[in-house]
Amino acid sequence: MNKPLLAALAALVITGAGAAPAVAAQADTAAPAAKSVAAKAAAAPAIQAVNFAGTVSLSNCSGSLVRFPNSEADDPALVMSNGHCLETGFPEAGEVIVDQASTRTFGLLNASATRVGTLRASKIAYATMTDTDVSIYQLTTTYAAIKSSYNINPLTLNTTHPVVGTAITVVSGYWKRTYACNVDGFAYRLKEGEWTWKDSVRYTSACQTIGGTSGSPVVDNATGNVVAVNNTGNEDGGRCTDNNPCEVDANGTVTVRQGINYAQETYQIPACFGLDNKLNLSASGCTLPKP
Repeated sequence: MNKPLLAALAALVITGAGAAPAVAAQADTAAPAAKSVAAKAAAAPAIQAVNFAGTVSLSNCSGSLVRFPNSEADDPALVMSNGHCLETGFPEAGEVIVDQASTRTFGLLNASATRVGTLRASKIAYATMTDTDVSIYQLTTTYAAIKSSYNINPLTLNTTHPVVGTAITVVSGYWKRTYACNVDGFAYRLKEGEWTWKDSVRYTSACQTIGGTSGSPVVDNATGNVVAVNNTGNEDGGRCTDNNPCEVDANGTVTVRQGINYAQETYQIPACFGLDNKLNLSASGCTLPKP
């Protein structure tokens, strides 16, 4: 996993990472795509300026204030991070946590990565490290209240599978850094120690995420929507061990890609939350693991 603390500090010593945080984009509004002729301009998607607005810093990881396409302004707000970032420690393989009380706090960042406020959880709505690596915290406040106090909107989770070649940005609230690359492909199974994740996003080599970036939203540059949550990378070339995940294809063939990092898809999450952002693991289309 892209853990913080000792792993992150070691990375800092080796690479000097974090000494100069990446500069956030200048604007938080959409910038139009380059235009050559009118016909192409009409077909070209708008390119979003990816910045830190709506990301959060945890005590040990990164995360983001998120909403689903059908979420409403008066719904309890949600924060997404990794399952392995829980304050209670790593969930065991096969473990699913639902509606567990929590008072965890999160530092809310604006577009330029300045901490503008503190958000507090009321509970862990959902968390697991089985099939995926995600945690969803419900907060004590609403999206509307956050907007009113800080003029910050949540990031929206996309509802379709990510696509190979998509330009993406991993936005770390913990380090106040961004990592830009592309979706290189998908691992049928990604195995790390006792945990196995399904259909994981593999980055191109440009995204050299480090400890502390765990839980960062992976943003589609073209839409501004979240398509995955950053979670791990093969650090030492090890085979399927802690901090050295391996890819396993449908035939059981194992591939090790040292220095390559990964994320877990999030398009399947919105189907599991209904009215008022309430978790419903029995909802039609919900494929998240159940307790």
